[in-house]
Amino acid sequence: MTLGFIADLHNHTTASDGEYSPTELVAHAAALGLRAVGVTDHDTLNGLDEALAAGDAAGIRVVPGVEVSLRFKRPYFTGTLHYLLYIPYDLLEDARFRREAEAIFSQGRGGGLVRARVAAINAEFGPAGATPLLTRDLTAEEIEALADNVTRRHFALALANNHGLNKEQVNLLIGNDSRAYIPSGIDPATLTPLLSAYPQLVRVFAHPAAGSYPGESLYNEVLPPIEVVEILMPEFLDEDLLGLDGLEVQYPGHVQEHRELMAAWAEQYDLIQTGGSDCHDRVNRPLGVAGVGEDELEVLTSLLGEPLRVS
Repeated sequence: MTLGFIADLHNHTTASDGEYSPTELVAHAAALGLRAVGVTDHDTLNGLDEALAAGDAAGIRVVPGVEVSLRFKRPYFTGTLHYLLYIPYDLLEDARFRREAEAIFSQGRGGGLVRARVAAINAEFGPAGATPLLTRDLTAEEIEALADNVTRRHFALALANNHGLNKEQVNLLIGNDSRAYIPSGIDPATLTPLLSAYPQLVRVFAHPAAGSYPGESLYNEVLPPIEVVEILMPEFLDEDLLGLDGLEVQYPGHVQEHRELMAAWAEQYDLIQTGGSDCHDRVNRPLGVAGVGEDELEVLTSLLGEPLRVS
């Protein structure tokens, strides 16, 4: 099987909202003939140790990372954008870094955010709400039963499976323009101290053009159009705030026009280029549909160092 690239640098496991365990994801990447696979779960480092051990055993490079959810409340955009942090191998051995990172990432998700969102949904769309769509109140327990690390996907599953809502109704309840919407993630300023303390982290803007995909796409979710991203770019480029290092150019939700535009932005701002499938499952958002070649992989890995031997 010829993929046209050697490294798929953006993927999820059961440590967040993926279907594959870290070991399964790495094994599948090796079976596809990839030379490197990124493990970048949402807001957690919990799957990386297992993934690195699996990569060591399978003879495939695991590129460790995390996809951080950043919350924005602007007059022109309320919602979440994603920031990929690729982590040097030796930094993963730093227990202090891991404690500090997890403490910051966890502020954007977890029980507090789940309960706040449930309360807002019930107040607006519950049986006694202003716009009643639910026949009974949504509960935090039915959301949290689906995963330890709850995302928008788990809200959608519970509303569809437990409450019988169709796709349009689900989007009405949890979309960015919903009256009940509370963005997930952390304020960008919350991440800044970690980036300042650990400047060796490689910071990449995830799927920046996916919100402008023309038509239906599982990959654009509720991301903003490219025009909004362009307005926000100075915040990402600001060295005192986020200090962007790269752009995810190759992505299944980027059409050719947007891949070319992202490559032009990368050249304009002297940013590295990355790419990945954003794999979440075996069928709808699979592994091995987007990635980068040897040159792009070498640029990234030169910043991360060499993997430490696990065995």
